[in-house]
Amino acid sequence: MTTEPSETGLSRGLTNYGDKDFSRYLRMSFARSMGHSNEMLARPVVGIATTYSEFNNCHRLVPELVAAVKRGVLSAGGLPLEFPTISLGEVFLNPTSLFFRNLMAMDTEEMVRGQPMDAVVLIGGCDKTVPAQLMGAVSANIPAVQLVTGPMMTGRWRGEKLGACTDCRRFWARHRAGEFDTETINEIEGRLATTAGTCAVMGTASTMASLAEALGMMLPGTAAIPAVHADRIRAAEASGVAAMQLAKSRITPTDIITEKSVENALRVLLAISGSTNAILHLTAIAGRAGIKIDLNRLNELSDTTPVLVDLKPTGAYYMEDLFAAGGIGAVLRELKPLLHLDCMTVTGTTLGERLDDDVAPYVDRNVVHALETPLQPVGGLVALFGSLAPNGAIFKRAAADPALFESEGRAIVFTSIEDMANRIDDPDLDVLPDDILVLQNAGPTSSSRMPEAGYLPIPTKLARQGVKDMLRISDARMSGTAYGTIVLHVSPDSASGGPLGLVRNHDRIRLSISNRRIDLLVDDAELERRRAALPPPAPLPERGYARLYRQEVLQAEHGCDFKFLTRSPENT
Repeated sequence: MTTEPSETGLSRGLTNYGDKDFSRYLRMSFARSMGHSNEMLARPVVGIATTYSEFNNCHRLVPELVAAVKRGVLSAGGLPLEFPTISLGEVFLNPTSLFFRNLMAMDTEEMVRGQPMDAVVLIGGCDKTVPAQLMGAVSANIPAVQLVTGPMMTGRWRGEKLGACTDCRRFWARHRAGEFDTETINEIEGRLATTAGTCAVMGTASTMASLAEALGMMLPGTAAIPAVHADRIRAAEASGVAAMQLAKSRITPTDIITEKSVENALRVLLAISGSTNAILHLTAIAGRAGIKIDLNRLNELSDTTPVLVDLKPTGAYYMEDLFAAGGIGAVLRELKPLLHLDCMTVTGTTLGERLDDDVAPYVDRNVVHALETPLQPVGGLVALFGSLAPNGAIFKRAAADPALFESEGRAIVFTSIEDMANRIDDPDLDVLPDDILVLQNAGPTSSSRMPEAGYLPIPTKLARQGVKDMLRISDARMSGTAYGTIVLHVSPDSASGGPLGLVRNHDRIRLSISNRRIDLLVDDAELERRRAALPPPAPLPERGYARLYRQEVLQAEHGCDFKFLTRSPENT
């Protein structure tokens, strides 16, 4: 907990003109030009970071959330002042939203630190927005409350419930297999995403909302509220009140995000069978506080944390069902024996106190299973190591075919995303159902900058034969809405000289989930010969953010944050 600042409200962090009294006089003069009364200008200030953008469908209702936060702040005696930051609309960004996550984190950090506010409410929702805001909040370290936009509601198509984006992928796979013609897939396109909000399944956006609540950075019970539900607006108003309480208590993000709360978040991630992207983001958030996430520890937690939540892409239900079933609070209560209950939250109470205050709420056991009768006995994610991934890789076993957990096959190599796009549907592609698809040069240091291309499509010639899954390996990411037997985040990545870049067509690769290994079965002498023949690294981009990104981005096991922004000891 930080000490009480000598100045509050608009008197905080005065612009430096060499005369403090003149700085205050000038600031108040300009503040009064906005029509505020002297009484209002004397109040504590709560900043509201707004990420509304017409390039971000997930944030379409942010303006009404801002209005509700303002009501909450005003009712609690504060002055709410909204300010804009970068907004990251996942499907509208090129090459990938992850590329811009660190830029948004920097923007958030500097605007929170640089402007006079006693606390801040961070409004976001889309995949990389929430992690960027939390990263920035930890670094700025003033009292902060996370408020998410919430998931969209499902749509309907010919009597079937649909939600973005797991069903997007399911129907697209059927289209590729020849089951749906162009007219039908276009009809489905208009039924998949029908309201404002983030993806309707346990994708990255919903996972990060869940983890923000588990960390204690969000008000209890607010992660799963649908975007269009009236409770979402009430949660925004309550977040404004909470921010004012934090302005008085001076509880900051580093009081809340600790080794214990990060481990709680990992437990929740495993229990909800959340997105693989969350490992990157949680690692980056923790790294801003000087906390390291050890992938070996992830495996220990995974083996002792069951899957409790039955949501797509690995289950049957949607986020609207989780909300009705009891939300993340229901998950936390089941995990209570496994959690650190002394962790502080934005309410000013501990996680244990929060759970003790819950009075026998209703829980739908079809959606949130009891700890004694889990959906799966072990967690949804594991880390792999081995000669192909010396620094680690991530595997979502809850979304994979167990028949492929212990397998060996020949590699079918694509040297880039472009190469994959050009050849994956070639009828002459030499590929068999038991082969292993390998995608190179799609990691954080590549020119494609780690897109969600790890969900390599099944080659059309195999899809039309009825093949629905096969082992796929890359240094890329996979959308949290996707599924399949897929090894991701292979580190070091290909472009930095990692072993993945040395794989050649028809090499043998062995996967062993039981041993947590992914190995390239090629002798060291041959690998050294291949390494010596590699072309020189691509030159740095000439200018701008792309150059900064390439110079500073860390590998996946460090969360792909920038080296100069993290407090992790090995990166300083």
